Amino acid sequence: MQLTLWTYEGPPHVGAMRIATAMEGLHYVLHAPQGDTYADLLFTMIERRDRRPPVTYTTFQARDLGGDTAGLFQEACRSAYERFKPEAMIVGASCTAELIQDDPGGLASRLGLPIPVIPLELPAYQKKENWGAGETFYRLVRALARPRETATSIGRPRCNLLGPTALGFRHRDDVIEVTRILAALGVDVNVVAPLGARPSDITRLGDADFNVVLYPEVAEPAARYLEKTFGQPAVRTVPIGVGATRDFIAEVAQIAGVSPVLADAASRLPWYSRSVDSTYLTGKRVYVFGDATHALAAARVATSELAFDLVGLGTYSREFGREIRAEAARHGIEALVTDDYLDVEAEISALRPELILGTQMERHIAKRLGIPCAVISAPIHVQDFPARHSPQMGFEGANVLFDTWVHPLMMGLEEHLLHMFRGDFEFNDRTGSHLGKTHMPAAAEAAAAEPVLASPPSQPGPTAWDAVAEQELRKIPFFVRGKARRNTERFALERGITTITLDTLYDAKAHFGR
Repeated sequence: MQLTLWTYEGPPHVGAMRIATAMEGLHYVLHAPQGDTYADLLFTMIERRDRRPPVTYTTFQARDLGGDTAGLFQEACRSAYERFKPEAMIVGASCTAELIQDDPGGLASRLGLPIPVIPLELPAYQKKENWGAGETFYRLVRALARPRETATSIGRPRCNLLGPTALGFRHRDDVIEVTRILAALGVDVNVVAPLGARPSDITRLGDADFNVVLYPEVAEPAARYLEKTFGQPAVRTVPIGVGATRDFIAEVAQIAGVSPVLADAASRLPWYSRSVDSTYLTGKRVYVFGDATHALAAARVATSELAFDLVGLGTYSREFGREIRAEAARHGIEALVTDDYLDVEAEISALRPELILGTQMERHIAKRLGIPCAVISAPIHVQDFPARHSPQMGFEGANVLFDTWVHPLMMGLEEHLLHMFRGDFEFNDRTGSHLGKTHMPAAAEAAAAEPVLASPPSQPGPTAWDAVAEQELRKIPFFVRGKARRNTERFALERGITTITLDTLYDAKAHFGR
């Protein structure tokens, strides 16, 4: 376990809480000290849920460690059942309570409660939140799922949508979008789980003809169990982006035996990415980091559908490191698999991308470095749970991706134009307004008068910029400024120039313009 200021994932019991909170009629009894109740805020404050998670804590204190903490846990289980009357219960220990080894599963089983009680063994010091969510869902499926009562399916093909949870990035909206696509293909949804499912719904998973794995981090272990035990095939193409949605439709059609014909006119991403006002996006240097599902999808959409240049790819999902490394190799780069945000910040600083697609952590990093950023993956903050419909999956999700990713670049263009024309009478605060005389605020006037300082080199090496050259560089549009800087510094380094002057900038421009 590492002490850190920020973390991409919590301990595995937080993953179990995401499953319990996503479902109805399931209660989680967590053997935990008083301080571990902080996790409630993740759901009530960040996800803006209107009720607390269905979790009962034993909340033992230091003085209880010399007494009967096992008795405290059993009393908590008994009280939770009597108060909430759940259909099923999961029990486990937090990272702190794991140290006292009270065996929550064994203690709960001796109570003889008239409902299924599923014990969770979540190694808090070896695993993380997404693994805990996947393991919890797998244990629920293994304990509750039953085979289909009839040998053959009657009527339209049916599938289960597996993987959406509480605190998931746009999971609610993705389920709506994927359900629409399946309905248009003639496929019915049998159960969506864990999100919105009850334990009684988990028992019906076997009634489906196949499963759709929406989020492998959570759903893959359960999907493999259902495939092995009930013979249910699984669709594993994640439909993020136009190309992946088409592949998803083809895979569903092959497994379900339906026609794959489905118009994608609802997606405007292909035309927008080819349109005149988007041509300046071509070749933008983009850095991608997030959970494996969204990082892989973002890398493919960025390169194949928006013509971005992928300069960095990484994930904090160590269980999917092999897939991330394989995708990075396809683009001729080395993947970064880490859960340390300082490693990510160091790589971003070295690569100097023009756009970052990442998590809430990368949004903070991008703000410090002055780089446009769009959030594509958990961990996320409250603004990433919009009230509007905003999926990532399907053809409508592709529209959302285009708007979300291009918007930071467009805003940067507007800021550059305002900076470029700040000397014109229409944009210069010193000239006043046509509505009457105005004065420049003192803070703005001081900022305008502040001298331009020479900047350090953007790459390792002896090259530096003098103030005049740096000021001239800022007149170049932001969307080509990075390339101009790199070319000029390379030009200077090759000729042994230690300080870039205005003449050096013009000489480099002439050299590369041949």
